[in-house]
Amino acid sequence: MNPYVLIILLSSLGLGTTLTFASSHWLLAWMGLEVNTLAILPLMAQHHHPRAVEATTKYFLTQATAAAMILFASTTNAWLIGEWDINNLSHPLATTVAIAALALKIGLAPVHFWMPEVLQGLDLLTGLILSTWQKLAPFALIMQLAPAIDPMLLTMLGLTSTLVGGWGGLNQTQLRKILAYSSIAHMGWMIVILQYAPQLTLLALGTYIFMTSAAFLTLKLSSTTKIGTLTMAWSKSPIMVATTALVLLSLGGLPPLTGFMPKWLILQELAKQGLPLTATVMALAALLSLYFYLRLCYAMTLTMYPNTINSITPWRTRSTQLTLPLALTTTIALGLLPITPGILLMAS
Repeated sequence: MNPYVLIILLSSLGLGTTLTFASSHWLLAWMGLEVNTLAILPLMAQHHHPRAVEATTKYFLTQATAAAMILFASTTNAWLIGEWDINNLSHPLATTVAIAALALKIGLAPVHFWMPEVLQGLDLLTGLILSTWQKLAPFALIMQLAPAIDPMLLTMLGLTSTLVGGWGGLNQTQLRKILAYSSIAHMGWMIVILQYAPQLTLLALGTYIFMTSAAFLTLKLSSTTKIGTLTMAWSKSPIMVATTALVLLSLGGLPPLTGFMPKWLILQELAKQGLPLTATVMALAALLSLYFYLRLCYAMTLTMYPNTINSITPWRTRSTQLTLPLALTTTIALGLLPITPGILLMAS
């Protein structure tokens, strides 16, 4: 892709998200979401592969449907109550339609079906943008809407997403689909705590972005998209395989890695709010996700590909890819647990 076109598209992505962040009027927020969607479509279809075009079409249709629902919800609210302000969305019909549309935007269960299929058709860098940056604008709107939404609806969305994200990833062999289900499960954790402690939702979103970025950039560096190919990675780059296994365990939420922090604090907050049953279901759903991360770790570190050459071959060319972002995201994904007290202090 022409670098000038790429700069324009990436700038538009940033502009769309910033517009939504800065807006207090529903039409401006909707416009930001539309700019965001239209900017990523050429990036998704840039390889002209039938799968990429199919993924782009599916993504466009789901996002256009969600945008139409947001417009319908805000117009209904303006018609019935006379308010266009985001914080004044108070009619039950309008709030329900708006949260359904935003759930469709970020791929929450039970409207998650597009997410694994779309991610599977994309290259890893575009998949990274879709899994991280594209979640920010809808999440900003969900956080502003949260006080007006029925708490039971948010809890059900969160629980369904963590369970679907755990179950869906169990039978997958494609890494991009596994990461899509991982994304759905993490979104569920963020939504379930949103009404009780929004600062924990932001913390979970931040750690999720760093851990997912580390996972995607590692797969990009090793050009891996299937579990079978992972088994050959250890002979190419043993150190990277070791750190990748830790990143995956961090995604699963194991201590003493960064991923444990948001899960620990969310479960603690749910218990404080008198919701032990919700906390128990969330913890059990996390075990489902942990299983497929452990499966990836096992494939990478404890299995050997039948034809692997065990020596480091002298004719293998060195990678020219930039590794600094991978190093930074991996460090953050592995080492932030000790600063939990500081984060709690800032959040309180």
